[in-house]
Amino acid sequence: MNIKMKTDVLLGLQWGDEGKGKIVDFLTPGYDIIARFQGGPNAGHTIEFNNQKFVLHTIPSGIFNAEAENIIGNGVIIDPYILNKEITRLNKAGIEVKERLTVSNKAHLILPTHRLLDAVYEKAKGKHKIGSTLKGIGPAYTDKVSRNGLRAGDLNSADFEDKYKKAKERHLKLASLYVTDTGDIKIEGFTFEEYENLWLENLSVIRGLNVTDTAYLLNKAAASGKKILAEGAQGTMLDIDFGSYPYVTSSNTTSAGVISGLGIPPSSVGRVFGITKAYCTRVGSGPFPTELFDDNGEKLRSEGREFGATTGRPRRCGWLDLPALKYAVMINGVTDLMLMKTDILNGFDTIKVAVKYRIAGKETSEIPFDMENSKIEPVYKELKGWKQPLDGIKKFEDLPAELKKYIAFIEKETNVPVTVISTGPDREETIFRK
Repeated sequence: MNIKMKTDVLLGLQWGDEGKGKIVDFLTPGYDIIARFQGGPNAGHTIEFNNQKFVLHTIPSGIFNAEAENIIGNGVIIDPYILNKEITRLNKAGIEVKERLTVSNKAHLILPTHRLLDAVYEKAKGKHKIGSTLKGIGPAYTDKVSRNGLRAGDLNSADFEDKYKKAKERHLKLASLYVTDTGDIKIEGFTFEEYENLWLENLSVIRGLNVTDTAYLLNKAAASGKKILAEGAQGTMLDIDFGSYPYVTSSNTTSAGVISGLGIPPSSVGRVFGITKAYCTRVGSGPFPTELFDDNGEKLRSEGREFGATTGRPRRCGWLDLPALKYAVMINGVTDLMLMKTDILNGFDTIKVAVKYRIAGKETSEIPFDMENSKIEPVYKELKGWKQPLDGIKKFEDLPAELKKYIAFIEKETNVPVTVISTGPDREETIFRK
């Protein structure tokens, strides 16, 4: 099949929470199809417009555009209960989800026992816990790789109930190796039995959607000239292969994940939009070389409202990390940088950027194999802050001179142009540079 139109990719370059949802929503009018290619309800893509705020966990961020088709690809894992809550919230806001959403029949399902196992495993790790969102992501992907998973296409098979019971029994046996009683473990505030009943009731939600082989759909769409945007979740530094292992997610969050997560050929990938904040944040455990424990860190957290969209947990905050950013640019083949939350730095006299790491007395620009135990000391460059609000600025030329210098510095270091600058949470507070 000849590919007539390239598929563009949008993904995070840090530890997630970069602002992908806003940018997808902003770019959607230029695309016919928005497709999620990996991850599950551990994602939290926030979109704000018309004094409304939406947090999407599974549904692609193009859902607010009536003209766009939204696809949950085969690389995504789905919790029917969470998906139904999301659909209900959108429908109440007047967004007809069913007409705009298609689900891959090869997308795997998160079972109630996956979430039970997630909680059990995390508790067993004690002080070495990963910082899981407890959404069942790891156990669901484990079943996928071990060829024991249940997929959306299985929902209409005659033996689905038998498959589900066997999976449940297997998972409960695993859980019993760690705890003697699972009754005290809560899922979404429910007992396991309560949550399981809700989960089973919500299977009808997926059965009521258009469930099909989306690899055929996407390749045919590209061949016919339709424009496709692949939407990633989490961030590059959480990639199962290239992130800060073992403090990572269970999927490939990089541009490589687009190929297997949607079923499109490598030759079809076009532009790669990399999203980065003007500083760094991280939720959960794991290495964070530029993390701040002083008033500056607290100021970034409070000014940036840095609390997880999925978990509500306070995010760890720090200065921009160029070695990590340049690594992410390299791994993904980023063609365009999109700089988010520049307005959060408005009040700083001086802004620091880590340009290298010092490890065992030697400076390097490369990410070490073991970030956690390498005792990384960031080498900073100081830049002058712009010390003024960005409200109402619509053109790049009108930005403060020091902010333009900050952007130019990032462009020079990464050798990638910054084509989008976000100056606030609303979709209108976005500057696009052609």
